[in-house]
Amino acid sequence: MAVTKEQDGRPGKPPGKESQRLIIAKTPVEEQRLKLERLMRNPDKPAPIPDRPKEWNPRAPPEFVRDVMGSSAGAGSGEFHVYRHLRRREYQRQDFLDKMTEKQNMDLVYLDKVSDNQQAADERTAKRRKKREKLKQKKLMAKKAKQDANKGEDSEKSSSSSEEDDQEREAEDDADAPSFVMGKR
Repeated sequence: MAVTKEQDGRPGKPPGKESQRLIIAKTPVEEQRLKLERLMRNPDKPAPIPDRPKEWNPRAPPEFVRDVMGSSAGAGSGEFHVYRHLRRREYQRQDFLDKMTEKQNMDLVYLDKVSDNQQAADERTAKRRKKREKLKQKKLMAKKAKQDANKGEDSEKSSSSSEEDDQEREAEDDADAPSFVMGKR
């Protein structure tokens, strides 16, 4: 049902637009549901994505302190609170610097660990590559030996007249050729 300008009674409202009633969210779930509904009313409109909040940094210590004070005799009653705030701020700054140093040290340890892991992985890869190449060479040598044996067998067959000699030679050739199965450990 569209509310017209005459029905609404408010000038300045477009005639085709319905008036929105105010809904107050009572729970966080309801609040999130209302926000999603508002976003989904116009899906073409880009959603606002807030930037990350900046990391907290303490105020830099003053280069020159004009009013040097302490919690000693001779200071007024109001000066102690000023001193206490300055002291608290300085402790906060020192804690922040300690935490930043610890974080940087942890980052360095992490980067060292990553580089060590990368180096170990490279070493394992090189070792496995060497093993694959070795197996490949063995396979090629076996193939060459088999071809040489077949060539020698062909020449011997033509010169030899008995079948028994041929069978014995084949048995010897099979024993000389290396036999292995790829992929087994």
